[in-house]
Amino acid sequence: MREEFDEIRPYEAEEMKQAFDDLLNDRQFNIVMKGFAPWLPKSVRNGLLRLAFMGIKTPLDFQKRFMKPVVKYIMRKHTDGCSFMDSSIASYDKSQRYTFVSNHRDIVLDSAFLDVLLIEAGYPTTVEIGIGNNLLIYPWIKQLVRMNKAFTVRRGLSLRETLAASQLMSRYIHYAVTQKKENIWIAQREGRAKDSSDHTQDAVLKMLAMGGDLKELNIVPLTISYEYDPCDYLKAQEFQQKRDNPAFKKSRQDDLDNMKTGIFGYKGRVVYRPAAPVNTWIDELSDLPKTEWFKALAERMDREIHRGYELYPCNYIALDELNGDNANTSHYTDVDKQRFEQYLTGQMAKIQLPNKDDAFLRERMLTMYANPVRNLKSAQ
Repeated sequence: MREEFDEIRPYEAEEMKQAFDDLLNDRQFNIVMKGFAPWLPKSVRNGLLRLAFMGIKTPLDFQKRFMKPVVKYIMRKHTDGCSFMDSSIASYDKSQRYTFVSNHRDIVLDSAFLDVLLIEAGYPTTVEIGIGNNLLIYPWIKQLVRMNKAFTVRRGLSLRETLAASQLMSRYIHYAVTQKKENIWIAQREGRAKDSSDHTQDAVLKMLAMGGDLKELNIVPLTISYEYDPCDYLKAQEFQQKRDNPAFKKSRQDDLDNMKTGIFGYKGRVVYRPAAPVNTWIDELSDLPKTEWFKALAERMDREIHRGYELYPCNYIALDELNGDNANTSHYTDVDKQRFEQYLTGQMAKIQLPNKDDAFLRERMLTMYANPVRNLKSAQ
């Protein structure tokens, strides 16, 4: 069965050594590595990497040896703490595997932070993730993410090709959970919600159901809450670019800029809050007609994800400014307000557009921070 998935799956244990050798022989990868240690000759640099790779037999070994320290460094350097904020995750059966379906804030870190949190919570393995082939700009990136337990989501296909690709990916996800005994992380929608109003796409759930019974995936709605989104100004900029030119499309360089900004930008506090697994309530929907079932499932998952938001002073400040009132002043202080204003001013200054619309851009950024409050209030 595994051969069916060769085109999209992560590397298997027996492929890791060859994949690592290919990575070290990649010219562009070596250029990137040289940027980290320009004083080291290539032979010495690669020799040290080979030494560090000794003993690595599986993608999980690779994550623990190479990726976990990097992600822990990002947590320390670019956040004010990252944690699970609900004890329910500790009570999950660790012998079971789960499919985490979450809102999507950061292209790279949403799943990377989850990997570290799961290992630190005592789970035996991390998550496999789907990554769009539009982000696999260079061969070395594809090799690296496949070593890091990523499977490929094919984008830009015809309608018929999209259907076939979705069926294949769904079969792979079911295979990964039930046969490989891997966890899965997948976003609730294609791409990030640019306005931070998170809603599950029916199409994602229908895709997951193509490969088998949804119950065997042990779906867990997961809420990710970043106090500050370092890409907020890039998202606001994109809103104006699309407003001014409906045909505007991001370039590959734009995607790289978003990835780099998301990784190295300041995020404040970061909280992951898992809800109860879908299997604990999914039978409540069993009497619905099939035409309504996926819509009802998506709405219930939205409610669970919205209830899981960790709200920060900036969220309430943004909502009050948009509404022109002080309805939420009990959730923030004058110091909080001054801090958020300084933050917004700094982010706005990063936007480089020839016809920069300050009022529109500010409204877009405020909306990103206000929408989690609106959604939580609606879900209560």
